[in-house]
Amino acid sequence: RSSWLLLAPLLTPPVPVITAPPCSLCPEGAHRFQWIRNLVPEFGISSSHVKVLSSPVEFYELLKVQIKAAKQRVVMASLYLGTGLLEQELVDCLEETLERSLQAKSSPDLRVSILLDYTRGSRGRKNSRTMLIPLLQRFPDKVRVSLFHTPNLRGLLRLLIPERFNETIGLQHIKVYLFDDNVILSGANLSDLYFTNRQDRYVLLQDSPEIADFFTELVDAIGDVSLQLQQDDTVQMMEGMEHPYQGDKVAYCEIANQRVMKVINSARTRQELLHAKTFHSSHPGSSVLSQQGSQASEDLKPEPDTWIYPLIQMKPFGIQIDEVVTETLLTEAERDARIYLTTGYFNLTQAYMDLILGTRAEYRILLASPEVNGFFGAKGVAGAIPAAYVYIEHQFYNEVCYLQQQERVQLQEYSRAGWTFHAKGLWLYLAGSDLPCLTLIGSPNFGYRSVHRDLEAQVAIVTENKALQQQLHQEQEQLYLCSGVVSMSTFEQPNRYVKLWVKLVTPLIKNFF
Repeated sequence: RSSWLLLAPLLTPPVPVITAPPCSLCPEGAHRFQWIRNLVPEFGISSSHVKVLSSPVEFYELLKVQIKAAKQRVVMASLYLGTGLLEQELVDCLEETLERSLQAKSSPDLRVSILLDYTRGSRGRKNSRTMLIPLLQRFPDKVRVSLFHTPNLRGLLRLLIPERFNETIGLQHIKVYLFDDNVILSGANLSDLYFTNRQDRYVLLQDSPEIADFFTELVDAIGDVSLQLQQDDTVQMMEGMEHPYQGDKVAYCEIANQRVMKVINSARTRQELLHAKTFHSSHPGSSVLSQQGSQASEDLKPEPDTWIYPLIQMKPFGIQIDEVVTETLLTEAERDARIYLTTGYFNLTQAYMDLILGTRAEYRILLASPEVNGFFGAKGVAGAIPAAYVYIEHQFYNEVCYLQQQERVQLQEYSRAGWTFHAKGLWLYLAGSDLPCLTLIGSPNFGYRSVHRDLEAQVAIVTENKALQQQLHQEQEQLYLCSGVVSMSTFEQPNRYVKLWVKLVTPLIKNFF
């Protein structure tokens, strides 16, 4: 009586949603990716405000420094908060900063908003909720903890599926950490592994108020349709809000869609107006007033050479912007362009696989070897998940070989003793260029879950600045240096043996991990 049988009611794939394609890549203008601003807000910034981090320790230390320096807001969205000593130190930093803001006349309005997943954050007796309750009790007017509960886990299904397995239905998977006007985008969660020896990616956007405002509003919007953690460890919805699993599912998803799309469209309108104002004021024939107004802002702000596009994917709410943009980037990548794509969990959607195998660009795909997979050595059924990933990888590699694409599409496995691998994203090198001009960084893994089940967010960073391109290139090289190229002999190694039952079960359950 395997626990997987409890998932049987969900094994039927959902009906696909047809989405109109965006316009194809713009060949003119400041850069060729401006078509993305037809879908989402475009934030132009100076490349000097972007810093690429490389290690978990660097990420953790930056979190603590930023929390301690915050004056107006701390907004953190993650899958969960761990329960170890390092996580407690983060909570202590929050408590100290809040305490200081109460005493200081300069920053009495500090607000802390934390968004986590309900099922993952509630796992076990000591969990994310119990870690944060002291903050709620001490600062009830300054701290908000929202726990997102997928609307797809309800009724009999919710009663039958045990803890841990209920996380397969859908999660809050966004990872954004912002402090006043500084924003960290990452795929890392707030857990000790991600602070020590679990390799991920991290980008800091400094002094970027418009981007910080956008992600604050996005987290607020999701928080509004989430369960609110109370001081006694109970949860309740905001007054008048549809309940995610007790209320009407269609009505709930519609409300959530409206809230999130309002954030995206409002920001897009604001940025378009700002862009138009800047454009007109920097060209002859514009009014004297607008020239005078822009002169002051130009003295303060350098001309942007880098553009940030937030890409949101929330299929349960009918929002699939990230999917559309990613598919378009893969479709439009020219011959001799190179795409370095990495994922901690190699389980690409059929659409992404078809595009990789059917288009002209060169691909270097970095994935976890079984030993650095986050599920390696896990107890019970979860312990077989690395073998399932090996099976999926082998099938894809066979397809590459069958199509004689081994030169154009290359798989590489990350391997590092004592570490696990969780990095995801891509770097795009245009034909003839030794440096990337675009990267995607955030929470999506390019798999079925990321596209269909979970709430995801990442950003496309487009830059013309050589120094920032060099930073991104070094980040890519550093990750790929710890890898070996996959060949047919890879799958003949003893540690790649996949049991028959895993082969039989994987096609049924691959949409859940």
